[in-house]
Amino acid sequence: MKLKTLSALCLAASTMTIATTANAWESEDGNHSTSASVALSSEYIWRGISQTDGDPAISGSFDYAHSSGFYAGVWGSNVDYGDDASAEFDAYLGFAGEFGDSGVGYDIGALRYMFPGEDYNFNEVYGSLSYSIFSVGIAYSGDTLGSDEDGYYYYADAGYELPFGLNLYGGVGVYDADENTFGPEDSYTHYWVGVSKDLAGFTFDLSYQDADSDAEDIFGDLAEETFLFSVSRSF
Repeated sequence: MKLKTLSALCLAASTMTIATTANAWESEDGNHSTSASVALSSEYIWRGISQTDGDPAISGSFDYAHSSGFYAGVWGSNVDYGDDASAEFDAYLGFAGEFGDSGVGYDIGALRYMFPGEDYNFNEVYGSLSYSIFSVGIAYSGDTLGSDEDGYYYYADAGYELPFGLNLYGGVGVYDADENTFGPEDSYTHYWVGVSKDLAGFTFDLSYQDADSDAEDIFGDLAEETFLFSVSRSF
């Protein structure tokens, strides 16, 4: 469930799109700015699991940011769960910054997942730390996937600039929930590695996505390994 101004928790963890943020508007004093993005992807994968049953996805976002570090925004995409939910809309707000001149960044916030047509809605709070090319994060929900059960998501990832304007990234995430939330298993692990490049105002991204056998036991074919391609543009 991808977002731009959010930490890598919802960027690399969702691993749907990699979109650079460009300010569409900025106030004269530089304290306020807005941005938007749109992306077309071969599939929507969230935490290692396909949300579109292998079909393409189109997504978009709108964000507001303040120079203090506060941000808020909305994001949406099509989904396919084989029921009455055909879209996902997320709303989020948070605060991001750096601890003095230490080079250590932080991001904390809250996120609401909404699925019109079905009662899957739930909330998460999240936090992350970053330093140099590395970041780690955690998210918690007391109503994981609308189940009234506790759930935690942990991740670690890294990104590195290559020659020719290429960006290499990869990471691993663990989704751990209370017993019976996922069914036969209470946790699973997924991982990803990819490369992206900005070209002619667009961001092109290709990644390899996979999850462990526990994820396959829970979600079946939706957790199969796949190559994910996306094209995105920020405004």
